[in-house]
Amino acid sequence: MMERPFAITLDVGSSHANRTGSWRVERPIYVDRLPPCNDACPAGENIQEWLYQAEPGDYERAWRQLVEDNPFPAVMGRICFHPCETACNRAQLDEAVGINAVERFLGDLAIERGWLLPSAGIDSGKRVLVIGAGPAGLSATYHLRRLGHHVRLVDSAPMLGGMMRYGIPAYRLPRAVLDAEIARIVALGVDVELGHAVQDIEGERRDGGFDAVFLAVGAQLGRRVEIPAGDSSRVIDAVSLLHQVAAGDPPRLGRRVVVYGGGDTALDAARTAHRLGATDAVVVYRRNREHMPAHEDEFEEALVEGVTMRWLSTVSRFDGDRLVLEKMRLDDEGYPEPTGELEELDADSLVLALGQDTDLSLLDQAPDVAVDDGVVEVLPTMMTGESGIFAGGDAVPSERTATVAIGHGKRAARGIDAFVSDRAPADVRRHELATFDRVNTWYYSDAPRTRRPELEQARRQSTFDEVIGGLTEENALFEARRCLSCGNCFECDNCFGVCPDNAVIKLGPSLRYEFDYDFCKGCGICVQECPCGAIDMVPEQI
Repeated sequence: MMERPFAITLDVGSSHANRTGSWRVERPIYVDRLPPCNDACPAGENIQEWLYQAEPGDYERAWRQLVEDNPFPAVMGRICFHPCETACNRAQLDEAVGINAVERFLGDLAIERGWLLPSAGIDSGKRVLVIGAGPAGLSATYHLRRLGHHVRLVDSAPMLGGMMRYGIPAYRLPRAVLDAEIARIVALGVDVELGHAVQDIEGERRDGGFDAVFLAVGAQLGRRVEIPAGDSSRVIDAVSLLHQVAAGDPPRLGRRVVVYGGGDTALDAARTAHRLGATDAVVVYRRNREHMPAHEDEFEEALVEGVTMRWLSTVSRFDGDRLVLEKMRLDDEGYPEPTGELEELDADSLVLALGQDTDLSLLDQAPDVAVDDGVVEVLPTMMTGESGIFAGGDAVPSERTATVAIGHGKRAARGIDAFVSDRAPADVRRHELATFDRVNTWYYSDAPRTRRPELEQARRQSTFDEVIGGLTEENALFEARRCLSCGNCFECDNCFGVCPDNAVIKLGPSLRYEFDYDFCKGCGICVQECPCGAIDMVPEQI
């Protein structure tokens, strides 16, 4: 008679009757990774968190999370070129989440419902001078007031906003939206002085008894080049053009306008020329589209509005009503070189959009502030070589966008706070990036990206009405829910449901889960079934 093999039997009932944790050689742990959208945001927003707050329709809570870092959601929801969306993991699944559109929806809703920014902090007794009322200066002012510091905000212009007001056309940024978000910052208790150009930063600091200074002057000087012109009055730089239009005193450009340059400002100038009555708006650029610095959204909108491009060309001279162009070719490294071949182009005016410079003459009496190639060298805290003088935005080496400037303002405010408090700046802890390979895409439904409505082309030719519309509440909610929550638990219950040992404990809404290691045997099913890559397996400590 054959002997029966020894059988292991378990009593019927909960697996908690059997402490299987002793079998384990690896254990699962919950982790938080850095979402790529957060990582790519120049303003340092916690994008994934405010999208998560918006998903159940708690829009005010989402907005309040957003303005922890950026006091301009309605503005940035219009003019930011959303690098967060370029980095979004969902773009590898179908299309990126419309982060910028949801941000605008929250910003507009806050204006409509009169939501106020967090109150100013307890008075610290410290005084800070902020020079320049553009995105960097206003952002710094907001964060400094929240930290309890008194702020005197000065600007040479008659209105607040800097290049947001005087460099971005109203068809991209309606002034009522800009005014509403600036007013909330001023309402925190800011000493504002307009029409005041600072001549000597050290003298101003000393005479005002300021503990620190933040230099946030914008790049409002258009670069000029020597182009022979029969009538120099018909040559204008793009910065001056946009400034005059914003101030309500547009210049007469004529019917045929040529813009020389290849950045966003060049395209803004050409689109503005159409709205001022030009029948032809031509952008002349020395290289090709591949090398053109203008952002794709701006470029596509310009083409829709009838702006034409003249690639691989440079302006040689402007004779009366005709431009003489020289054709260019690209060398092996992509740089333009002349061919000697000339052609003519009819033109009533020439707009130069060849870059912008910052007026840093106010630093002449501050020799310890290092200026190199027209920008100020700063430490990671945004402090210059002169103790207590900080700088940001267009004044420092960086990409010149409003979003970058807003991030500089926040970073400078924290650096100033540490300086006036006589303590070391806080170390910023950086998490591991949540990459696409950790996302279980099977969990997420196909969900096409929501498109924002656009103003019909006919109305773009003669008005400065806003071109890109906003999302409805239904659309915004849908778009927020497209977020994959990369690298961070969103309490989907997958780990709880698939664990064969009932070793996952739910801690309650917004509290996530924990593992009961008495029963977890380290099978790793939870890791495999986590949609967003928020669980790791690590070797067991012996």
